[in-house]
Amino acid sequence: MRDVAALTEEYADAASSAPHGRSAELVLQDGPLRQSVLGLAEGAELSEHDAPPAASVLVLKGSIEIVGESGTIALETGMLAAVPRERHSVKAVVDSVFLLTAVTDI
Repeated sequence: MRDVAALTEEYADAASSAPHGRSAELVLQDGPLRQSVLGLAEGAELSEHDAPPAASVLVLKGSIEIVGESGTIALETGMLAAVPRERHSVKAVVDSVFLLTAVTDI
């Protein structure tokens, strides 16, 4: 069992002190289900990448933007959204931490 509040602070701190402004850890794995905590310092970005077959993002702290071909999804603390099933990037508007839940095989 993991303490999400503690993970939020840990990955916010790690991202702000990392040279590339990012921190991440796979915190739960169960068959094709993966949950990862990702921290991004203000302005840091996960460059464009493919989406898994199914995924969602829950913002634990801060504000992020998911940018894909279909547009931009702006999310703030406490907001939950499906990840678009297209190539996309993720950018931190402010120091942010989010929980990515992904299914890697359907």
